[in-house]
Amino acid sequence: MEYTVVINGKPEGPYNFEQLKGMGLRPEMFVRKPGMDDYKEAHEIAELRELFGFKHQKTAPQYFASFDQRLLASVIDYFALLVIYVIVVLFIYVFVSEKMFRIGTALGLLLLIPVAKTVYSIIAEASEKQATLGKRLLNIKVTDNVGDRITIGLSIARNLSKILSTLPVFIGYLLCFTNKKQQCLHDSLVGTLVVKDRLI
Repeated sequence: MEYTVVINGKPEGPYNFEQLKGMGLRPEMFVRKPGMDDYKEAHEIAELRELFGFKHQKTAPQYFASFDQRLLASVIDYFALLVIYVIVVLFIYVFVSEKMFRIGTALGLLLLIPVAKTVYSIIAEASEKQATLGKRLLNIKVTDNVGDRITIGLSIARNLSKILSTLPVFIGYLLCFTNKKQQCLHDSLVGTLVVKDRLI
């Protein structure tokens, strides 16, 4: 395994374990290895903690997803659900001959899309990835106030609280412009954050 290390503000390397030992790697130095989207402090990488005896220093998130990132993630999620909806409706139209049944089923399924989005968000945001498809594509995820993965109960509370954020005219979503952590109303109510990885 080879690592790139930020030294004096510039990425240098790649270095192997032996070279990292020789250069005096410190816990707070930024390191990146193949497969990582961005740099992390050395103490955040498990094998480096084990090799160098670093202590994992838990820090609260400092980088938060902007409103436009969150909106785009939601659009991507709804687009994916619409693709599934279209496939299901086409299947119904091919194999069901009753016209009124086809129309009724298509309209009923269309109304269920927001429900499906809510259920999907609850499960995905409480999962190991902590994000829906849209959030994963934009490299953002949902955490609690200290950056940890949220429980399924907290995920349910967060997603159901979005109803309050939409009333009366999505005013709860606009609250993200008024605080440093860019929390919408539902995030503030249940104590969650939408964070993004550190940028170098």
